[in-house]
Amino acid sequence: MIRLFVMDVDGTMTDGAVFLDGEGREFKRFDVKDGLGVAMLAASGVRAAIISGRYSAVTDRRAKELGIDIVVQGVKDKLSELKRMASDMNLDPEEIAYIGDDVNDRECIAWAGRGFAPSDARHEAKEAADVVTEARGGSGAVRDAADDILNFNGTRETK
Repeated sequence: MIRLFVMDVDGTMTDGAVFLDGEGREFKRFDVKDGLGVAMLAASGVRAAIISGRYSAVTDRRAKELGIDIVVQGVKDKLSELKRMASDMNLDPEEIAYIGDDVNDRECIAWAGRGFAPSDARHEAKEAADVVTEARGGSGAVRDAADDILNFNGTRETK
């Protein structure tokens, strides 16, 4: 059973675009379907977390909106962070799902018990994944993964 779902942000929760205005304020676009997927996982008892290679205040804001309290940003070695999370939560890799889109996610995707990559991910991420979502990053890929996890855990409502 999957107990923790860990997400990369840029290219996974978003389409990978980063918008900066003339004053350096950052904007990102998130898909509400992905947010509902995270909420459905939480309701079924699956905790969500974020590991991102770059820091963004926008990511902190979105995590707060989604009730995600484990947010690690500016990480170069994502696998070490993922293993630390697993250890802190006393979880085996088989109890963890991870979604990412690029070469810096490849090890986490492969290490997790259930690895995901969006349909538009780099081929290295797709090759490491157990599941390549139908949706692109930032356009429902997280929701596809959430639905898969709910099905995998046998907790998806069919009503």
